Amino acid sequence: MKKTLSIIALSIIGLGLVSCKKENKETQNAEASVIDSASTATPIDSASAPVSEDTTPAAPVSNQPTTSVALSESNFDFGNIKKGDKVEHVYEVTNTGTNPLVISEVKPGCGCTAPDFTKEPIMPGKKGKITLHFDSTNFDGNVQKYADVYANVDKAPIKLTFTANIQP
Repeated sequence: MKKTLSIIALSIIGLGLVSCKKENKETQNAEASVIDSASTATPIDSASAPVSEDTTPAAPVSNQPTTSVALSESNFDFGNIKKGDKVEHVYEVTNTGTNPLVISEVKPGCGCTAPDFTKEPIMPGKKGKITLHFDSTNFDGNVQKYADVYANVDKAPIKLTFTANIQP
């Protein structure tokens, strides 16, 4: 049973690492073989394995009263950058509502992007920041990445995107 769980865990980790590489035929073939090997793993004996239902919501839920926001921009273009460059961009967020704005989480779509954001509540009329750090090491050519911002707003998550053209 431990061997089966290890195979499944490694398969999941492998898929996570593959998602940050430029998608091409080799990557897609590698993903397919990882999925095939996971699907042919020995089934877990349900009589001896603990059953766990995942009841956590897919997105963080805020119990704060909702407010509204304005972004300085939701998309940024880094233009041409050299492969291996680590770049960052700051998105400015203004609380345009009447309640404090609480950013609970920023989830990048890929491990190559790391977020920083204002952790304390942003009062009405005040500004906060969300910074996305991007590592271009595993990419070539045009890329587009995103991060989902979870906050106490009606239309969450807020999607921030950026593009770059990675040069050798």
